[in-house]
Amino acid sequence: MKVIINGKEYSVGKNDTVLEACRKANINIPTLCHSDMLTPAATCRICTVEANGKMVASCVQPVTDGMEIKTNTSRVMDARMINLQLLMAGHDDCTSCGKNRKCDLQRIAEEMGVRDRWFTTDEPYTVDMTSLSIVRDTSKCILCGKCVRTCREIQTVEALAFADRSVHTKLVAGADQGMGESVCINCGQCILACPTGALSEVDETGKVWDALNDPNKFVGVQTAPAIRAAIGEEFGLPAGSRVTGKMVAALRRVGFNKVFDTDFTADLTILEEGTELLGRIKNGGKLPMFTSCSPGWIKFIETFYPDLLENLSTCKSPQQMFGALAKTYLAEKLKVKPENMFVVSIMPCTAKKFECGREEMTDSGYPDVDVVLTTREAARLIKQVGVDFVNLPDEQFDHPLGESTGAAVIFGATGGVMEAALRTVYEVVTKSTLPSLDFVETRGMKGVKEATVMVGDLPVKVAIANGTGNARKILDRVRAGKADYHFVEIMACPGGCLGGGGQPIPTNLEIREKRMAAIYEEDANMELRKSHENPYVAKLYKEFLGEPNSHKAHELLHTHYLDRKTGEKKVHGGHKHD
Repeated sequence: MKVIINGKEYSVGKNDTVLEACRKANINIPTLCHSDMLTPAATCRICTVEANGKMVASCVQPVTDGMEIKTNTSRVMDARMINLQLLMAGHDDCTSCGKNRKCDLQRIAEEMGVRDRWFTTDEPYTVDMTSLSIVRDTSKCILCGKCVRTCREIQTVEALAFADRSVHTKLVAGADQGMGESVCINCGQCILACPTGALSEVDETGKVWDALNDPNKFVGVQTAPAIRAAIGEEFGLPAGSRVTGKMVAALRRVGFNKVFDTDFTADLTILEEGTELLGRIKNGGKLPMFTSCSPGWIKFIETFYPDLLENLSTCKSPQQMFGALAKTYLAEKLKVKPENMFVVSIMPCTAKKFECGREEMTDSGYPDVDVVLTTREAARLIKQVGVDFVNLPDEQFDHPLGESTGAAVIFGATGGVMEAALRTVYEVVTKSTLPSLDFVETRGMKGVKEATVMVGDLPVKVAIANGTGNARKILDRVRAGKADYHFVEIMACPGGCLGGGGQPIPTNLEIREKRMAAIYEEDANMELRKSHENPYVAKLYKEFLGEPNSHKAHELLHTHYLDRKTGEKKVHGGHKHD
């Protein structure tokens, strides 16, 4: 089709919207409610243009042959300004907002030259602090609906919705409950979608400073695999920059006593989970076995598919395994009283905040993990001490819980847990070396991936899903008896942990792919790339745990789950729960 935009003729696709046509013509149209991943809603009207003389929302208006589009007339600019001013009526303080300088509303106001406010509102607002992970501030909400559509269309949780009508319309959780009382799975994808500061993570940096300033506390920090490929973005580096050594150096300068790597317990998870899988296959256990590393996914299955909880691995996540070991094995080695050992996790995930508060995560006699910071919070912590992150020298993690393999690094990407497990399971079963460590069939951003991998003479059928909406597709097949998988990896967030709700903003498909490439590049460059070759994990078993799935391993490293429909604890599997 031919359209005329601001007096010039362009060729566009017959199914394009006016917004898409303008973008192809390199004409910027501001948007707040629009996302290429979501159904268009046309709620903000910031994208208003003239089309054949009528004022339309460009994100939903289809082009027609010969359509005349105007994007820069006074009529268009006035309409956008009025809409923008109405949206800004309830916004008062940018400096105290976590989205300051990363807020789409703020950016568009700057681009449009807003210097004063035309409107105010008397509508009451609330700050919902009921969730362990997510804060909801209705004073900053512009009712764009991106969080609602993300939760409904991508994650299929539907924890958020609109209530009331007209000027009284508001965003609510559940049946106008608090976020912590709704079916929210704490994944934080709504935070990434929100164009303002209406949704944010619970900020716990203050708790960390309190611990660092307590002379009686030994404060250790662990960093998740996905952090090293993302935290550099908070300091102006390109997406996908690998900054592992700089990250370690920065955290030392913040004041942590030791800087450890969650990758160590990711390697440990592979040995525990792989042994559990082989045991189920050999002994007629419940199959398929689902991975249990993603706390948002765990809460999703507990809430919506409690009848399939026996399919979950009993392994704790690497974060929680680390905490349990820090307050037992590590405390003993460092001669620190467990009650004085303060464990901080830096995670790409807001659901990790919920996970560390679960009552069952206290097998050491203390909370396994004391505080979880997101990638964004960790960056704020570093900035507060004035560290020149970009120019820091590279430093190494502390031992013994700082050694890891490439298999652990790829935990941060969807398919990574599966690939890491296959590297170890193959060699344990066949007693031979893998001809190639790269299981390319498990990689990539596709929502659901399936493969059959030959492990010696044993065909192992696997499936991988990222995003709980895609997980639902696999779970429905398993529930209906139409799936014959052995092993299923599920990550709550699109792209896996590298796309977690606690990662730098923006986090979109292009950025996820760059972070994923960085993670696989780090794996390829590591000397050790198989979890069972980690010498410090071998030493841990020899000195402390005995062997994978031992009684002691089950006491510290395995757990049980909760049917959130009935409140019943689902106890199964392992020595601990026999």
